Amino acid sequence: MVSETAGGTTLEVLRRLESGPRGLTEAEAAARLLTSGENTLPEARTPSWPLRCGRALRDPFTAVLLCLGLVSVAIASWGTGVVILALVVVSCVLRATGEHRADRSMSALRDLVAGTAAVLRRTDGREPPESREVPVAELVPGDVIRLGPGDLIPADVRPLRARGLTVHEAALTGESAPVDKSTADGSGESLLCFQGSTVASGTATAVVVATGTGTRFAAAHRQPAARREGGAFDRSVHGISWVLIRFMLLTPPLVLMANAALRGRGLETLSFAVAVAVGLTPEMLPVIVTTCLARGAALLARTHGVIVKRLPALHDLGAVDVLCVDKTGTLTQDRPVVERSLDPAGRDDPEVLHWAAVGAWWTLQLAELPAPDALDEALLEAAGPVGEEYDGVDAVPFDPARRISTAVVRGSLGRHTVVVTGAVEAVLERCATEPGERDRLLALAAREADNGLRVLALATADRPAGARAPTDPRGLAFRGLVTFRDALAPTAAEALRGLADRGVTVKVLTGDHPATAARACRELGLDPGRVRTAAHLADAEADGATVVARCTPQDKARLVAALRAAGHTVGFLGDGVNDVAALRAADVSLAPRSAVGVARESADVVLAEKDLTAIGHAITAGRHASGNIASYLRVTLSSNLGNVVAMLAAGLLLPFLPMLPAQVLAQNLCFDAAQLAFAHDRPGAAALRGPAVLRPRSFLRFVTGFGLLNALADLATFAVLALALNGPDAVDDEAVFHSAWFTENLLTQALVMLLLRSGRRVEGSRVRGPVGLAAAGLAAVGLLLPPSPLGGALGMTALPAAYYLLPGVVLGLYALALTAARARHRRRQP
Repeated sequence: MVSETAGGTTLEVLRRLESGPRGLTEAEAAARLLTSGENTLPEARTPSWPLRCGRALRDPFTAVLLCLGLVSVAIASWGTGVVILALVVVSCVLRATGEHRADRSMSALRDLVAGTAAVLRRTDGREPPESREVPVAELVPGDVIRLGPGDLIPADVRPLRARGLTVHEAALTGESAPVDKSTADGSGESLLCFQGSTVASGTATAVVVATGTGTRFAAAHRQPAARREGGAFDRSVHGISWVLIRFMLLTPPLVLMANAALRGRGLETLSFAVAVAVGLTPEMLPVIVTTCLARGAALLARTHGVIVKRLPALHDLGAVDVLCVDKTGTLTQDRPVVERSLDPAGRDDPEVLHWAAVGAWWTLQLAELPAPDALDEALLEAAGPVGEEYDGVDAVPFDPARRISTAVVRGSLGRHTVVVTGAVEAVLERCATEPGERDRLLALAAREADNGLRVLALATADRPAGARAPTDPRGLAFRGLVTFRDALAPTAAEALRGLADRGVTVKVLTGDHPATAARACRELGLDPGRVRTAAHLADAEADGATVVARCTPQDKARLVAALRAAGHTVGFLGDGVNDVAALRAADVSLAPRSAVGVARESADVVLAEKDLTAIGHAITAGRHASGNIASYLRVTLSSNLGNVVAMLAAGLLLPFLPMLPAQVLAQNLCFDAAQLAFAHDRPGAAALRGPAVLRPRSFLRFVTGFGLLNALADLATFAVLALALNGPDAVDDEAVFHSAWFTENLLTQALVMLLLRSGRRVEGSRVRGPVGLAAAGLAAVGLLLPPSPLGGALGMTALPAAYYLLPGVVLGLYALALTAARARHRRRQP
C-alpha cells in the first residue's frame, strides 16, 4: 500500500524505495519503468463496434425511427419496415464510424498536450544529478522531482524538502482550503501529496512513492465521473429536437383518423402514416454533428496548433459572444520592462534597482522556483549581473496571500541583510515609518500607477546572523520603488479588431492596477470605458464593464458566472492557478500550452501560444462547424415539413395515396445521403459574423415559414398533375402521379440545399463545392430514377416529355419565391 511505502522518516522512505536525495540514474529508471509500467491511468475500454452502434440508438431520433420500423414489421408492412430499419442501421453505422474517427483524432490531440515533470536524473552513479523535463508517463517510484506553484502533482509523492508548501486536494478529499504539507517525520497519508492534486503555493523536492494504478487518484478515477452539462448550442438543438419528436409521434394517429373519417381508409394507411412520420426525422443529425466537429478540431490542430480536448466545446466556441482575458501575456507581453527606480523622495536611485535585483537573484537560487517571476526577470535584465557578489542565506518566494517575497544575504560580520519586495501596501505594512510618511509613500506609488505603470516596493532590514528567512518580516526600512511598463503583444491590436468583427466582446479581468489596464487597452484600440474594480462591481453590472481591475480568483469566477446568467456564452482564457475557478465557470475554457498544469488540464481548448489570434481562428472553426449543422437542420426540417404537410393534404384529397410508403422512404434516403455533404461545406462570411446560436423559437418560426412555402409548391405541383392526368392523354394515373411528384420533391429539395445554406449566395463558385455537387446529384436521381428498373420496382414509371413542362414552371416560380423569402428573412435579422 502507498501508506506503508511512505510511512516513517524520509530516510526510511528513501531506503525502502532504494533511492536517494540525488534521484535515480537513467539505467535504474529504465529498469523500474519495465517493472512498474507507465505512470498512466487505466485506459477506458475502447467500445466495440456493436456497442458503438447500440449507443447510437440512444439518440432520440434514431430511437423513434426504430420504433416506427418495428411497428411496420408488426403490421406486416414488410417493405416499409425493411426500409426504415435499413435507415436505422445506416444511421448507427455512420455515427459509430464518425465516433471512432473522432476518438482516434482526439486521442492523438491529447497526446500533444501530455504533461511533463521536472525530475532529478543522473547518467551514472558518479555524475551529479541534473533537472530535466520527463514525460509524466515515464515517472517511476524512487524518482526525485521538483514542484512549484501551479504544478499538477504527477504521482503520489512524499516531500523531502519544502518551503511554504500547500496543496489543493479538493478533487480527492473534498477539502476546499489548501492543505499544509510538512516534511516532518511521521506515519500515515497526511505526509503525502497525491496525484491529481495541485500545488497552491510554495516549492518542494519530493520522492515518488507510487505511480500508475497504485496511486489514490487511479482508485478514485475508477468511479463514474459526473457528466458535463451541454453547451449553448447543444441545449438549443435539444429543445428543437423534442418539439419535432412530439410532432412525429402525433403524425401517425392524425393521418389514420383523418383518412378514416374522410376517406373511409383504416389500418391500410398505417404504413403510409409511418413513412410520413419518418419523413420528418433528421436521422443524419448525429452523423453530421460528429463529422463536423471532428473535422474542425483536426483542422485547428493541423493549421493553428489549437487542441480541442472536449469535442462539443467546438460547438460552444462558435456560440461565444463574450471572451474574458487577463491583460498580462494576452494584451501585453509576459516580460515587463523596468521604467525607473525611485528613492522614497521620488528621485531616480540606481541602488533601489540593485537591491531589488539582488533579492530576485537569491529568491530564484534558493527557493527552488521552476521559473523566474516576470518582474524578477525584468529586474535582472535591467540591473545586469548582480547578486553573486553576496552569499545567499535563505529565501521565501512570492506568496499571493502575503504579496511579498523575501531573501536573506550575508552583510557585514555577524549580520544578515533581509531584502523584501512586493506590493506597495504589503511592504509598507511591514515597515517602521514616521507618522504621515506611509500616506506620502502610498501617494507617490499611486501617482506612478495612475500613469499606467506597475509598481514594486523595496524594503530592507539588518538582522543578526543565524536566523532563517522570516515568513512575515516586520520593522523594515523602506528603500524605494521600481516601476515597470508593459510591452504590448505584437498581434493583440489586430486580433481585437478581428474579434470585434466576429461579434465577440472582449472583457479584461485583471489583478493589475486600473490605470495600468486602461493604458494597455487604449494603446491597443480597445475602449476601456469606465474601469471598475472587482470589489465595487455587482454581478448585475458585469455586462457593462469592459475592464475590471484588482480581480481575485474568486472575482473572476463570479464575474464569468454573472455573464453566463445574463444570457451570454462566455469563453475564458487563463494560464495560472488563480484562473482555474474561472476556467471551470466558463462555457468554454482556453489555456496556452505553457500554462500551469492544473490550468491546462481544466481547459477545454489548449492553444499553442497565449495569443488572441489563435482564439479568433478557433471561434471561426467553431462557427464553421455550427453553421454547417444549422444548415443541415434548416434545410432538412423546412423541406421535410413542407413535404409532410403536402402529403397529408393530398392524401385526403386524392382517391389514392399521393406516394407509396416505399417511395416516401426512398426519397427520404436520397435526401439524407445528399445532405451528408453539409459536413464538408464552408459557410459564407455572413454565417461567421455573429455567434452561432440556434434560438429554438426563432428557428422553429423559420422552419415553419419555409416549410409552408415548400408545401405550397408541392400542392401547386399536385394541382397541375391532377389537371394533366384528367386530360385526353391520361395514362396510368397513380404511377404517373407518384413518379412526377417524386421527381418534383427531389428537385425542390436540391433547390433548398442551395438556397438555405448558411450565409451563401447562389452565384459563380458559390454553387460549386460539396453541397453544390450533392444537390446536382440529388436532382439527377429525381430525373433518372423513375424510368429506371429500380423505379419500376418502387412502383414508378417514365414520364412523357409534356409532363415535365408544367411542374418545371412551378419549380421555377418556387425558386423565385424562396429567394425572395430568404432575402426578406435576412433583412429582418438583427
